[in-house]
Amino acid sequence: MSDNASFLHDAFFALHRGLPRQGPGSDATTRRLLGLAGPLPERPRVLDLGCGPGRSALLLAAEAGAEVTAVDTHEPFLDELRASAAGRGLDGSVRAVRGDMGALPYPDGSFDLVWAESSVFVIGFDRALAEWRRLLAPGGTLVLTECAWTTGAPAPEARAFWDEHYPLCTVAELSAAAVAAGYHVLGTFLQPDSDWDEYYVPLAARADAADTSVPGMAEAVAAARAEIALRREHGGDYGYAGLVLRPADPRWPVRAERDGDRAAVREVVAAAFGRPDEADLVDALRADPDAWLPGLSVVAEAPDGSVAAHALITRCRVGGAPAAALAPVSVAPEHQRTGAGQAVVRAALDAARLAGERLVLVLGHPEYYPRFGFARASAYGIKPAFEVPDEAMMALVLDGSAPVPAGTVAYPAAFGV
Repeated sequence: MSDNASFLHDAFFALHRGLPRQGPGSDATTRRLLGLAGPLPERPRVLDLGCGPGRSALLLAAEAGAEVTAVDTHEPFLDELRASAAGRGLDGSVRAVRGDMGALPYPDGSFDLVWAESSVFVIGFDRALAEWRRLLAPGGTLVLTECAWTTGAPAPEARAFWDEHYPLCTVAELSAAAVAAGYHVLGTFLQPDSDWDEYYVPLAARADAADTSVPGMAEAVAAARAEIALRREHGGDYGYAGLVLRPADPRWPVRAERDGDRAAVREVVAAAFGRPDEADLVDALRADPDAWLPGLSVVAEAPDGSVAAHALITRCRVGGAPAAALAPVSVAPEHQRTGAGQAVVRAALDAARLAGERLVLVLGHPEYYPRFGFARASAYGIKPAFEVPDEAMMALVLDGSAPVPAGTVAYPAAFGV
């Protein structure tokens, strides 16, 4: 490292030393990410990568009862974390380790959660998806936050800055990359502006108080101020997003229905329900161009390549606004209670997300569908046009960037309701 580069390195870390956060975030965002991850073991094993001074690690240990291995390359950050953990009586739950997130020594399947808030840029999103998957135990979850475009036409100044420092994608593109890499998307959300304030307000104050006569400090302060100014002027063009991902079940390959699958799909649906009514419904929906959504009839394959399970999402409306309905979901009797149903539902929801659907509704068992993120539709002001138990009508918001429509659900005519 040259003397100038060394000065800049030291000045950067001196400027950031002691800040509560090293990137946009908040305890509320950490809790929201944790909620999207779903039920965890009683003592979940968490790997927090690029942990910085450890705000997330401390919260996960305190509130999720986690056993956290927190990794960072910068020893002073780890010292801050060790002191904070000891001060909170969490030193038995948080282990701070100096290490490289791009060269992790841990055995496969070591962790229930792999966590990286505001740090995945160090090695890049695609590489993280590829390399960190092996670390997850069966049913484990990868939790990331990543900077992303929030518009398809960012200002030239914002585009030039990020293209130089770290080229951005949209949240939809990040989700598509995750699905292509073999993950299901459990949830995404755009972090609030207040998360940026938690990082930039203390950083700006530190920059104002910095001694710019220290070698490298003037450059470090200028870079921090330029980044803060860009956010102030063009913050509507980009933001940090949370993504919660789970590796797909390798036992059940999933794909969109093909023309040659129709007979097999009908057979599976009829067998699953023990009658032809739901199979007739699928055929009628397929024949209705106003209801059918290309690519959202999804099958899971058995080891012999036959259709083991099927899930269908079609167009419905809520208060006149377009939405989507998940129905029916069918698993061949010989493959029930094997994970095939979960695999095909998650794949159908991924397909809906990538197709740009914002809201999916399901009328189903209230003890089954919440595992996919569904919640009572009535909480959003959504109701069916017929009497059902409130807990059975559920909604899943795939894209929360716009208000969720409220009103009465109108199903395609084939449903007969």
